[in-house]
Amino acid sequence: MNREEKVAEVEKLNGKFKEAKIAIIADYKGLTVTVLQELRHNLRRNDAEFRVAKNSLLIRAVEDTEYKGLQDQFVGTTAVTVSYGDPVSPAKILAEFSKDHPELQLRAASLDGKLLSADDIIALSKLPSKEALLGQMLSVMNAVPTGLVQVLSGVPRTFLYALQAIKEQKEQAAN
Repeated sequence: MNREEKVAEVEKLNGKFKEAKIAIIADYKGLTVTVLQELRHNLRRNDAEFRVAKNSLLIRAVEDTEYKGLQDQFVGTTAVTVSYGDPVSPAKILAEFSKDHPELQLRAASLDGKLLSADDIIALSKLPSKEALLGQMLSVMNAVPTGLVQVLSGVPRTFLYALQAIKEQKEQAAN
């Protein structure tokens, strides 16, 4: 790889880091190409990308981004997963994949400028997806007006029951 190619690769990686919501660093030593292709395919379906690059290029690529804290993690065989959407989805995919393929070892991640350990990535993977959380929030928001309507309709209903009881008492008294 000549100098121009390296500069172009650093610029490309830098652009990916600037767009990313989360970056996850993993060691992929011992995984076959077909297994890595399967992982890439799963991540691509969830708006994430799995990249393998030289550590020196990765160190330069993160210099002016919020992922600068990951520079110490770029040692050995390094793969970077960057996600442009929901940060939980790639964490779930990588955590599940590492259970089936222990060769993939999660090292660290950066989310909103905060450095996460491998344990933090596993904890992140156990969270519900963004869509599930939005659904839960919507059901809670929907329950409040429904409960209010039921409470408010209870007052006239009780009043009608009282009137009905008075009517029935008067009818019985008249008979």
